[in-house]
Amino acid sequence: MPTSVKQMLEAANAAVPKITSDEAAEMIKSGNTLVVDVRDAPEVAASGKIEGAVHVSRGMLEFRADPESPYHDKAFDKSKTVILYCASGGRSALAGKLLKDMGYDKVYNVGGFKDWTGAVEK
Repeated sequence: MPTSVKQMLEAANAAVPKITSDEAAEMIKSGNTLVVDVRDAPEVAASGKIEGAVHVSRGMLEFRADPESPYHDKAFDKSKTVILYCASGGRSALAGKLLKDMGYDKVYNVGGFKDWTGAVEK
């Protein structure tokens, strides 16, 4: 069981494949893909988000992703491919591990918002 943030990130990165922005763009083009921005609201307000992405702050992810929760977001569907991003990739890695633990199979971490902003527009 991980006991430090470093160990938690190592476990998350081992469980959730890291993909490039180009790979993410191809997955989106293929369809049945949910893109999730797990940054906090002030970050999203300051920079915007990827077009079509759902914003769910990291602290609310479990509640939005669980169909049994009264806060469930219908965009979350275990049959979809889920691509996560945050500011630099750490929170999205942890979020991806959480979703894997909740039974989501096709979960990927594209990393940071700034690393990806150009790829979707190509």
